[in-house]
Amino acid sequence: MAIEVSYILITPYSLLKSRTGGIIARLMSRTDLEFIGAQMLAFSKELAEQYGAHLESSIAPNSPQVAKLLADYVRRNFPPREDGKQERCLMLLFRGEDACRKLTEITGRLSPHSPRELQSGESIRDTYADMVEDKDNPEIIRYFEPAVLTPPSSESAMLKLKMFADFASTAPNLIDNAVGSDAGDERTLVIIKPDNWRRPSSRPGNIMDMLSRTGLRIVGCKVHRMTVADALEFYGPVQEALRSKLAPKIGEKARALLEKEFSLSLPAETAEELTRSVGIPYADDQFSQLIEFMSGRRPELCTESEKTTQGAAKCLILIYEGKDAIRKIRSVLGPTDPGKAPGGTVRRDFGSDVMVNTAHASDSPESVRREMGIVRIERNSLSARIYEFLAERC
Repeated sequence: MAIEVSYILITPYSLLKSRTGGIIARLMSRTDLEFIGAQMLAFSKELAEQYGAHLESSIAPNSPQVAKLLADYVRRNFPPREDGKQERCLMLLFRGEDACRKLTEITGRLSPHSPRELQSGESIRDTYADMVEDKDNPEIIRYFEPAVLTPPSSESAMLKLKMFADFASTAPNLIDNAVGSDAGDERTLVIIKPDNWRRPSSRPGNIMDMLSRTGLRIVGCKVHRMTVADALEFYGPVQEALRSKLAPKIGEKARALLEKEFSLSLPAETAEELTRSVGIPYADDQFSQLIEFMSGRRPELCTESEKTTQGAAKCLILIYEGKDAIRKIRSVLGPTDPGKAPGGTVRRDFGSDVMVNTAHASDSPESVRREMGIVRIERNSLSARIYEFLAERC
């Protein structure tokens, strides 16, 4: 079966109501597709009109009523508001065999939600969408919210992918002046680390759902694969911290083991020598393991050119915005050591140890600026991945 690329658009209303994590949990746990891109988009009026026209033309022959509903919904809800505030729409990109059908099945159909026809909650739309008919005249739709949008077929996807790639390639990766934003809002960076992406799992979405407790908005999103050089720069300050914290403990432990093994009483300076000869190499090995975890490769095994090659380990970078964003996110995330984190925090629920602790969050405004620079937050590979696929299909 042919490899396809398709997308899910999480609507502005779903984002506003913090349903993002629940939607992503469904998507990541119920498909074997590769998650290859994510970008927060602020539609222009022109893009909303163009997308609405595509929806009408690609769906209308089969279901003209649904096509008009979707097209009118996009034209009404996706463009900037009259006060200039920008609506946010999150685009998720997937690749794999039969991608369009698989995403359409997870999304679910559009159907009325009324006492006469209660939905099971199996699909995304069963849980998060609404289409309420007039009781006396079913032809009249009183309320409509589709929750997500996805193309029903490969042909439909191909019509829209280039349109989105062209827009995304020149659009800012961070949404300014978003609906709900205010003067004095703070931004912070979160990384959902590689251990969450190794197999189909609801974990990434569940983590985002927990972070939504803060009431903060996501204004930037990208799938990122750190190079070894990225990881070395990002975690550089950690190396000296590991040396100062771990090396003396390892030196003392090595001294105690030698004394026990050989029934010796070693002088105090032996521990200092063992700290230099054993403790520091141990701390440096722990640092190399951290770099390998985040980039997919150990730095000492790479040539200089290999250090700047895109890594194999995938993560998701999120930028949250709102009042006191840094403190709020770190509070929900919990301490670095999952074993010391309070119940109900992200790291306590999902972390394994100090290194494999499921997520990272910036600890200060200075760290936010530094870390956003290292991961090149202003760039996004989503449009490039679409162009690569379109070139393959030509």
